[in-house]
Amino acid sequence: MADTIDTNPTPLTGKALLQEIKSLSDKPRRETARECGYYSVTKEGQVRVNLTDFYDAVLAAKGVPLAPGATKDGRGREPTFRVSVHRNGQIVIGSTYTEQMGLKPGDEFEIKLGYKHIHLKQVGADEEEAA
Repeated sequence: MADTIDTNPTPLTGKALLQEIKSLSDKPRRETARECGYYSVTKEGQVRVNLTDFYDAVLAAKGVPLAPGATKDGRGREPTFRVSVHRNGQIVIGSTYTEQMGLKPGDEFEIKLGYKHIHLKQVGADEEEAA
């Protein structure tokens, strides 16, 4: 951490934010947010980390829209970010989410099962992010 505190920090956004988060992967969340400029300084000189703003910026940098209803076109159901298992054992994600992620027919994913979660990782996504 730096000895001097900028009282008017300029927070990182976009790719710069994601790269900085990667480089600080060994640091705690609060320190990472602070290093990325997501903090304010009180009149008494106390540093307050703004985790909500930091998380919002991370989501925006990853392309997750935060404005509810922004993509609503008046047809069908609104996305709820909740799904249920159908009688045949399948889980359908839905076109709203695949469109938001820019997925196309034929895109492939690796499925990793956890104790209480399923993790989908797009095949080839790491190479695209590195470029």
